[in-house]
Amino acid sequence: MIYFVGAGPGDPELITLKGHRLLQQADLVIYAGSLVNPALLGCTRPGTRIYDSARLNLEEIVTLMEQGHARGEEVVRLHTGDPSLYGAIGEQMELLDGKDIPYQVVPGVSSFLAAAAAVQREYTVPEATQTLIITRLEGRTPVPPAEDMRLLAAHGSSMVIFLSVDMIEKVVEQMRHGGYPGETPAAVVEKASWPEERVVRGTLDSIAALTRAAGINKTALIMVGDFLHSTGKSKLYDREFSHGYRP
Repeated sequence: MIYFVGAGPGDPELITLKGHRLLQQADLVIYAGSLVNPALLGCTRPGTRIYDSARLNLEEIVTLMEQGHARGEEVVRLHTGDPSLYGAIGEQMELLDGKDIPYQVVPGVSSFLAAAAAVQREYTVPEATQTLIITRLEGRTPVPPAEDMRLLAAHGSSMVIFLSVDMIEKVVEQMRHGGYPGETPAAVVEKASWPEERVVRGTLDSIAALTRAAGINKTALIMVGDFLHSTGKSKLYDREFSHGYRP
């Protein structure tokens, strides 16, 4: 079986129990070396063959999986965070489908969740925002016109921007164009949950300069929205609010 496993955001203890067990059992591991914490590989068995996919193209990655499957091996394709977010697993699964090779996807803890933990905030604030938008800025990978960041920013909800910190000035420009005031809280979290995690806090007007001053230009998320300072009171635990478990 081929297993696409979410490695979590970086902290080796934030991989799921299932993901950890599959790593321990694997005969072959192909991991995203540019992002996955190599400490996770310490739980593999002696003799497990390990490949860093950062140096491989799509066809080479799938060929390794196919060869492992032909040998009757258990193969783990280890992706950072959760494989469903910017994991590029769709194209891999499509090729495996064409070869009639079975696979399963094991979800993981995404870095946007670890980033919220780092700033100790919740994205969905009662009576403030109940929507979180996860997106990226267009770069070498295009973004559909309907998902232009200026259009998404017009919602005024909580936002997390992946894969864009090297273009943070443009992110700020488009956020402002979309309607966020300059004083809107913003933060950048570098390597969320890793030992070297760093958090930079500011506003839309200041966050780009603060991030540049900190020397952060990759492996970081940009967070924008009032959730970074707003707290609300949930009806769920309000003594005057009844529901099926509490009269």
